[in-house]
Amino acid sequence: MTSSRMTPDQPGAERPFPWIGLLTLAAAIFVLVTSEFLPTGLLPDMARDLEVSESRVGLLVTIFAATVALTTAPLAALTHRYSRKWLLIGVLGVFALANVLAAIAPSYELLVGARVLGGLAHGLFWAIAGAYAGHLVPRHQIARAVAVTSAGGTTAFVLGVPVGTAIGQALGWRSAFGIIAASVVLLALLVLRFLPAVDHRVTLATGEIPVPARRDPTFPGVLLVCLLVIIIVMGHNVFYTYIAPFIIDEAGFPRDSVSIMLFLYGGAGAIGLVLAGVVGSRFPRAGLYGMLAGVALSVAVLAAAPGIPVIVVVAIVVWGVAFGGIPALLQTRLLHVASPRVRDLGAALLTTSFNIAIGGGALIGGLLLDSAGLLVLPVVEAGVIALAILVLVLADARSRRGRAAAAADARWAEEHRADAHRELEFGSPLTGPIPTSDRDA
Repeated sequence: MTSSRMTPDQPGAERPFPWIGLLTLAAAIFVLVTSEFLPTGLLPDMARDLEVSESRVGLLVTIFAATVALTTAPLAALTHRYSRKWLLIGVLGVFALANVLAAIAPSYELLVGARVLGGLAHGLFWAIAGAYAGHLVPRHQIARAVAVTSAGGTTAFVLGVPVGTAIGQALGWRSAFGIIAASVVLLALLVLRFLPAVDHRVTLATGEIPVPARRDPTFPGVLLVCLLVIIIVMGHNVFYTYIAPFIIDEAGFPRDSVSIMLFLYGGAGAIGLVLAGVVGSRFPRAGLYGMLAGVALSVAVLAAAPGIPVIVVVAIVVWGVAFGGIPALLQTRLLHVASPRVRDLGAALLTTSFNIAIGGGALIGGLLLDSAGLLVLPVVEAGVIALAILVLVLADARSRRGRAAAAADARWAEEHRADAHRELEFGSPLTGPIPTSDRDA
């Protein structure tokens, strides 16, 4: 009987591109990212209802991110043997429960507990979903598949958080979390119906001994991608976390224009994601270099000419396009680098790296804001992105040297085998033919 589980890395006829399954994952990512950042738009309402300061409500995002960073990798390791599809459904159920508890929490402390539970589910979700695309499609379609699923996160920033904020302001913040919970339950049913099961386990060859992930030859490449994520995303959030006061105080735009500028940035990010899907399949390395250079250039322009409105608008749009595709390109790079046996762990480490970078960038940006002012933030981001480009250049140069050395070793081994074969057949000039039987001897 033929298995219905998808194993795209095995040889055989190429399957149709799994649009329905990938769009289902994208929808789940949209809802989960919207839930993660929903408190940022409802700070005053939540603070007033819970009778706490706005800064304490803001800590809910930090607590959520810290939970994800601390628990994703351990949970991914503990659940590695379980079915990806059924584990994903279970995680969505837990996340729905966390949002129900958030909606009915009578106190700030219980709301913190609900956010911790949501962070546990969120981190494991990303560990599963981050690698799922690599299981659904063959290697040459990974960039395209990641671009489809990443559209969920981009759309969450463009539409999800603003719409969730509007619902919360109109119906109450508790209603917003309740609607998120109902949406997650619906998504779990869609996953059950439309997401193909995958076989994520790696079958060992005869005589092969299983080794820890850290001894997998591709694991250093996975760690390099995680290091790049920490550098790039941390540098980005040093400035982006405080983009609203920059727009108002340094660029001189009215306060009510901030949402318009952020919408432009988010829409530009969607364009960047599409470009990542197109460019990432053919030129993954060149695409990443180009987008990093675009980020560094655009934020440097913002630092140099914050008082010229046209330049500010153009630079923010370019910044959005350039950065919008970078997370997808980094995830694509990880899925290309990682062997199938460490893909799930790699996705978990990638999620952890993103959350460390988001929290760390906001913290460093806040310290710089208090000590040096707003204008230093885009300068620091440009410098950090330049550092990331340097790290990437050095890593790619080392990779090319390694491939060249491996190719040279292979050529030498092939030539050595050919010489040995000729010597066996015709003999060396000194000894003559090598005997191949007692009779010849």
